[in-house]
Amino acid sequence: MTKRKQTKKVTSTPLVIKYLSLAAIALLMLGIAGLSGYYFGFESGQEQTKAQLAQEQAQAKKVIEELQSAAETQVQKSRNEQLGELLKKHEEVAAAEPQPPVAEVATSEVAATHEYENVPPEGPKREATKKATLPKLAIIIDDVAFARDVAAIKALNIPLTLSFLPPNKRHPDSAQLAAKEPFYMLHLPLEAMNFSAEEHHTLYVKDSQQRISERIAELRKIFPKTTYVNNHTGSRFTANEVAMNRLGFALRQEKMHFIDSRTTAETKVPKVMQNFNLPYVARDVFLDHVADVQAIKKQIRRAVEIAKQSGSAIAIGHPRKETLRALRESSDVLREVQLVRIDHYM
Repeated sequence: MTKRKQTKKVTSTPLVIKYLSLAAIALLMLGIAGLSGYYFGFESGQEQTKAQLAQEQAQAKKVIEELQSAAETQVQKSRNEQLGELLKKHEEVAAAEPQPPVAEVATSEVAATHEYENVPPEGPKREATKKATLPKLAIIIDDVAFARDVAAIKALNIPLTLSFLPPNKRHPDSAQLAAKEPFYMLHLPLEAMNFSAEEHHTLYVKDSQQRISERIAELRKIFPKTTYVNNHTGSRFTANEVAMNRLGFALRQEKMHFIDSRTTAETKVPKVMQNFNLPYVARDVFLDHVADVQAIKKQIRRAVEIAKQSGSAIAIGHPRKETLRALRESSDVLREVQLVRIDHYM
C-alpha cells in the first residue's frame, strides 16, 4: 500500500468533551448513590444488596455508552457536513466546465486497451522498506467480461484479482460471471480525455452527485459482493477533484474502496482520499501496454522488484493471450513475492 501522510480527522472536540464530562458525572453520581445506599442499608438493616449495587452500576455504564454513542454520531455528522460543503463549494466550478460530446458506444468487441498513446503514467512514489515477511504483489486483471476470459485466467491457478466491466449489449453476462466467483472487483468506466471505445453508462465529470450516487447504487445491486473498485479509462474524470469527491462520497455510501488505475499523471485521487481520511491505493505497474510476451515479462519483473523494495506492489494487466502466457512463464519470478488477491493486500 502506498505510504501517505496521516491526515487530521475532522472532529468536534468541545462537543465530545461535553458528552464525556456528562458521562463522568453520571457515573460518579450513580456510583456514590449506589455505594451510599449499600453501606447505609447494611448498617440499618435495610434490604439493600450487592445485586442492587450491580444493577445501579450497570445503569451507569449504559448511560456512559449512550453518551459516547451520541458523541460519535455528532462527530460523524460533522465530518459528513464538511464533505458536503466541499462538494458544494466546487459546484459552480464544475458547472462552468464544458461538456465533451458523448462517444458512440461500439457495437463490436474491442480489444482491451488504455487511453494513453505512449508510455503509461508512472505509479505512485514509494519508500524503500525492509520487512521480515515475503513482500506482497497483487495482480489485477481488468476488462473481464466474457466466459472465455474467466476460464483462461483461472487456468493459470494463481491468485489473480478479476475486475469485471459492468454488463452492456456487448458483454451482457459479466455480472452473472462475477457472481460465480468467490471474490471479484468492479471495473468502473470513467470519462477519458480521448478514447474511441467508450463503455455504456460511463460516468462524466459533469455528472451531478445524484447521477453518480444513483449509478453506484445501481452497480451495488448488480455486483452485490464487490467491495473494491478501480477505474476503466478515466483520465479526465480522475484528474478532476470535484468529480472524484462526488464519486468518493458515493462509493463510501456503498462501502466500496477505490483503487486508482492511474490512467493519468494528473490524478487527483490522492488528494480526494485525503479529504475522506482514507489511504491512497494505486497500481504501480501496467503489465501489458505493449502486447508482447517478452515485454510483459519485463514488466512482471519490474512489479516484483518494486514489491521487494517497498514491501508491496500492485500490477494491472488484461486477459490477453500474451499476458496470460507471460504470467505462466514467470512462475519462478513470482515465487520471489507473495502473490495475493487485492483483499489480502490491504
